[in-house]
Amino acid sequence: MRIVRFHTDSGPAYGSLTEGGSVHAISGDIFGDFAVGAKVATVDDLRLLAPLDPPKVIGVGANYLEHIREGGEDSAIPSFPMVFQLPSTAVIGPEDPIVLPRKDGFLHAVNHPELKREPFNPVEYEAELVVVIGKPCRDIQEAEALDYVLGYSCGNDVSARALQTAEMATGVLMLGKGLDTFKPLGPCIATDLDPTELTVTARLNGTPTQRASTSDLIFSVASLVTYLAQAISMQPGDCIYTGTPSGGGSLEAGDTIEVEVSGVGVLRNPVVSA
Repeated sequence: MRIVRFHTDSGPAYGSLTEGGSVHAISGDIFGDFAVGAKVATVDDLRLLAPLDPPKVIGVGANYLEHIREGGEDSAIPSFPMVFQLPSTAVIGPEDPIVLPRKDGFLHAVNHPELKREPFNPVEYEAELVVVIGKPCRDIQEAEALDYVLGYSCGNDVSARALQTAEMATGVLMLGKGLDTFKPLGPCIATDLDPTELTVTARLNGTPTQRASTSDLIFSVASLVTYLAQAISMQPGDCIYTGTPSGGGSLEAGDTIEVEVSGVGVLRNPVVSA
């Protein structure tokens, strides 16, 4: 099943997206008991939203070997997942614009020479598989971890590199990846997929720039869910951005960036200036 969330005059609603593009109404709780009803519309006639409002958004860094090597041959392979939490306010849906922040923003007041000289650029995209937790879990075994997953979506871990680098030098990571509009998510939550054999692709203005299989993840989906649940109570709707392969690049106003995950669909977002 592919679960979408869409705008209505009375608020967001959930639907089931068919292969033919029809959306059928979902009643009930997508994390519990629900039923699929009559056709509402075709997907092209609806304004799709991010498929959920996640309680928590967790990012994973350095999870593809080739991406690590982009940082230099001496870049270390992590012995455990590099995770960081992100604000849910950064999440946007399909076709929502990624807003490039102003260079003359408040960060000019930060006492860091790199930020004063070039506070945000480059802003870069990162195509990622996103895991959506379906049931509460805490202190679980890896063999059962996928039982707690509702499904999977496409994500874009947009990053302001200069700010990210300045933060990481102090041992933190949040604002560089957590600015408003920097976490596109969608177009749906696809259930019943094997997360070990999915293809993740990025296209910038129609040109492929990233392509890899989730079989190349250093830390699998099951191991990430297990690792996080040892310390954090994971809740329905929590999202894990699982890391990006090599080949990401910069975004400029006027660009269109697409992230595709096999079995899920295409997440497309335009890029605009503030």
